[in-house]
Amino acid sequence: MPASLVISAPASGVGKTTLTLALARAWRNRGLNVQCFKSGPDYIDPAFHAAATGRASVNVDSWTMDHSTIAHLVSRAADADVVLAEGSMGLFDGVAARGVSGTGATADIAEMLGWPVVLVIDPSGQAQTAAAIAAGLRDYRAGVRFAGVVLNRVASPRHEDLVRRALNEAGIEVFGALPRHAEISLPKRHLGLVQAEEQAEIGKLIDEAARFVAEHVDLDAVLHAAGKWSPQAAANGLNVTPPGQRIALARDAAFSFVYPHMLEAWRAAGAEIVPFSPLADEVPDASADVCWLPGGYPELHAGKIAANARFRSGLRAFAETRPVHGECGGYMVLGAGLTDADGIRHEMSGLLGLETSFAKRRMHLGYRLAELAAPMPGHQPGARLRGHEFHYSTILAQPDTPLAVVHDATGAVIAETGSRRGHATGTFFHLIAEDR
Repeated sequence: MPASLVISAPASGVGKTTLTLALARAWRNRGLNVQCFKSGPDYIDPAFHAAATGRASVNVDSWTMDHSTIAHLVSRAADADVVLAEGSMGLFDGVAARGVSGTGATADIAEMLGWPVVLVIDPSGQAQTAAAIAAGLRDYRAGVRFAGVVLNRVASPRHEDLVRRALNEAGIEVFGALPRHAEISLPKRHLGLVQAEEQAEIGKLIDEAARFVAEHVDLDAVLHAAGKWSPQAAANGLNVTPPGQRIALARDAAFSFVYPHMLEAWRAAGAEIVPFSPLADEVPDASADVCWLPGGYPELHAGKIAANARFRSGLRAFAETRPVHGECGGYMVLGAGLTDADGIRHEMSGLLGLETSFAKRRMHLGYRLAELAAPMPGHQPGARLRGHEFHYSTILAQPDTPLAVVHDATGAVIAETGSRRGHATGTFFHLIAEDR
């Protein structure tokens, strides 16, 4: 049975990803087979997990997924020696209203699967108070098992000693303490970490993180504290309908935000995925019956996309007879224009009338439940789609027929309805699952 752990923290930015990658690589270097997961709707961290372990990582999310879907996704770890699930935000942070099987909190996954939590604590500017925070998290929810803590960014041996003593008095095991170490900092941008495929030195960075963590953390003690988990057979597989039989999928640095479980579900349903690169001025495969433009960073490449006339004309030609769908950044590229952070407007494909701007950044973040008012590839009117929205663009115009009535996690209707015109559709949210 695999040894299973959840890596979490009191808040974002404490070092969960770095510790997860370091532990995964350190145990892999020992010859262990490590499987990672990501709790919550994050499309960047799973690629880092795959780089560290050599195995594909997928998201598990309690707001958008039911128990059966989560059980199906985690069953891939049956042949692993170690399972690591990286949390999102703080351990108990989710939304106010419960979704399919929870609020989206990491604690939901830990309790549902019975995986103990290793807490990453950054005691900067604290000493004994760090123990109070850890003890509060340990005792907050009875169904969540607590393994112990790893301290990160300790200032000095004296600082470490003060925090360790307080944690020991609270009955909390300390697996190790990490001094500050700039060489293992992962670069970031406005939507989170810079993607793994954009970092040529990612392997060396993970190796250094593994070496550093192995030097300061008792890896054997962490494994000893892990749960022994026996995967349960899922009654159903993934609740995802492919958008077509042969899917032309935009895939490059501007179009990379695709949940791995979505692609797996499409293939499992018999669909064939044919990637193409808009940044390389490529066009959708002529034999495809649908084109899908995922999210990513089109705002960083808007000038190149606008200049790639072959891509834009090819996309328009494809949409004359077949469906084209865009998610978030892909939706923006289907629109009429995109204004970048410098205030320069770039002409997009014009399949939709959407105008977006990054000149005045406005964060849109949260779970979304969409009730389709019109069809989109793979889904008929009335379908209830669950997903997640995360971008910093401002909508200047959204003039086309609304695609859906979209609610946030509280049930409030929001303005980002998505659009439909002819064969083109687009949404600001990234699809994760369809309600059964």
